Amino acid sequence: MTDHNPSTGHAAPRATTRKPSAKKRMTLMLIAATVVFGGIFAVKWFGSKQMNAMFDNMPQPPASVSVAVAKAERWRDGAEAVGTFVAVNGADVTTEAGGVIREFLFEPGQRVKAGTVLVRLNTANEEATLRALEAAAKLAVTQRDRWRELGTQKLVSQAEVEQRAADAATTLAQVEAQRALIAQKTIRAPFDGTLGIRKANLGQYIAPGSPIVNLQSMNPIFLDFTLPQQRMDQLVEGTVVHATVDSLPGRKFEGRITAIEPLIDAETRNFKVQATVLNDDNALRPGTFAKVGFDLGSEQAVVVIPQTAVSFNPYGNAVYVVREVPYGENEVGMDGKPQKGMKQVVQQRFIKTGGTRGDLVAVTEGLKPGERVVTSGLLKLRNDAVVTINNKVQPAAESAPKPDNS
Repeated sequence: MTDHNPSTGHAAPRATTRKPSAKKRMTLMLIAATVVFGGIFAVKWFGSKQMNAMFDNMPQPPASVSVAVAKAERWRDGAEAVGTFVAVNGADVTTEAGGVIREFLFEPGQRVKAGTVLVRLNTANEEATLRALEAAAKLAVTQRDRWRELGTQKLVSQAEVEQRAADAATTLAQVEAQRALIAQKTIRAPFDGTLGIRKANLGQYIAPGSPIVNLQSMNPIFLDFTLPQQRMDQLVEGTVVHATVDSLPGRKFEGRITAIEPLIDAETRNFKVQATVLNDDNALRPGTFAKVGFDLGSEQAVVVIPQTAVSFNPYGNAVYVVREVPYGENEVGMDGKPQKGMKQVVQQRFIKTGGTRGDLVAVTEGLKPGERVVTSGLLKLRNDAVVTINNKVQPAAESAPKPDNS
């Protein structure tokens, strides 16, 4: 269709409205979506940033801890170890010759002296053989003496005399061997001690070497323990040791070092020490675990703190030291108000530790007397953390603690 144009007198074409293409519409939608989602993410990022800044600047509540003051003390140079009690003599009583048990002459748990007859085996066959050998020996001795007399009269040759003497010696030796065999079947205690539980029965055949009963000599008794090689030059025979066992609380046993192993174990770098302890009442038994302590004579100055204050780690032992510092100019408290005055903060410090006594440990390096260390609540601490001190409940810190058995 055309429209008439009055100025020109010509017909003008009619204007038409064209819709945007699909590609253009898609582009506009993408731009709009980008603007909308970008705005959402921007608002969320800004909010998270502001929230993180608020938490970063928020003051941390102080941790409640207990503290102890490091003290200067003088400790005698000593060492501790763990050991085992061992019988001076201990063995399974056995027999050298096999046989059937004919008689028991002891009771389990009985104390016996060396030489006491414990068991008799059946010796009927051996005794019959002995009688035959004794008769043969008697005849051989008679013939030997007769041939010697004939030899002096030159009625027999010297060779025959010597032959009769050899025959007599042989039969006499056979008699002694048979008597020794019979004696072996009478089993005696090899040393003084206490018998254990019977391991064989009446009428049972016992082969050579089979155990019959255990025998332990327990007074005195040995105490064997090991020490690191650094202690080798510090020990001498005669040093007094003290031992305690868990089964006898409250009792302390005293002994003296009687032997020091000259060989150091190449795997553990430890050497073995043996002490002798009196055991008049047989309270100590072989195989019992013992805690051993002894003094080396000299004294040394040490700084002492409770063991609960020390964080024992593979890379080094550490404590948290408490110190007072002033509040910062712009520092606020939990109520948001500015803080003034002094605050208690902790600082982690690595130390070197020495020996222990009860609940206490000696610090040889890294701590001075008078400094305060945290004794409880260590797991919730970090460097420069603010703390409040509450010593109403303190961990045990005794050099010689005694358990409350009430």
